[in-house]
Amino acid sequence: MRLISLLTIIFLLSACGPVEEIDETVDWSVEKLYRSARANLAEEKYITAIEQYENLESRFPFGKYATQAQLDVAYAYYKFDEPESAIAAVERFIKLNPRHETVDYAYYLRGLINFDRGGSILDILHERDKSNYDRSILLKSYDDFQLLIRRFPNSTYNTDSRQRMVYLREQLARADLKVAKYYASRNAWVAAANRTKLILTDYQGSSVIQSALEVQLQAYEQLGLSDLAADTQRIIELNY
Repeated sequence: MRLISLLTIIFLLSACGPVEEIDETVDWSVEKLYRSARANLAEEKYITAIEQYENLESRFPFGKYATQAQLDVAYAYYKFDEPESAIAAVERFIKLNPRHETVDYAYYLRGLINFDRGGSILDILHERDKSNYDRSILLKSYDDFQLLIRRFPNSTYNTDSRQRMVYLREQLARADLKVAKYYASRNAWVAAANRTKLILTDYQGSSVIQSALEVQLQAYEQLGLSDLAADTQRIIELNY
């Protein structure tokens, strides 16, 4: 009797398993599904928007709505702070639609995604110094905006892209100066001198030039390169 009771309980429990969710969009037209996804994106319901965009492309793989969904889902992933998925979606759109009328926006969006990578929830509270971020990510964003301007010289996104490039160039210069100062603090004077050369070559006009020259002067003095140190000292005196 105990065995029969136990088996009965097991049977009843298995019969009360989780109920499958019913997809309310299963019979929707492509237009209705797209409008719903756009509405959810506008309302910042990013998970729902992503699911609906992906369902749309799966059910209706051809046509203007599927093409737009490929781009919109990239933006949804970006806003949902999933940069890897956003980049993958953007690159897929570019590969499938290299001559699409909005492909310039895809390049711009890729730049934005990389521009905002490396941050955290703390950025909501205060703006952090991007020169502390991974330098390679800053460089990727710079290259993305540069590629957009080169390929699409008349794009409406070029003005903003140029402004971001100016900002990124300054952050890259500051990041390299921090590296040079770190080498100097470790008495790695050859590395410090080489890094300051890079700054002076690649980032003329940035706010860190004077500091880079000062680190360079210190490095040359420590290395016993008196002629180079004298040249650097003259440049500092003439300009600053």
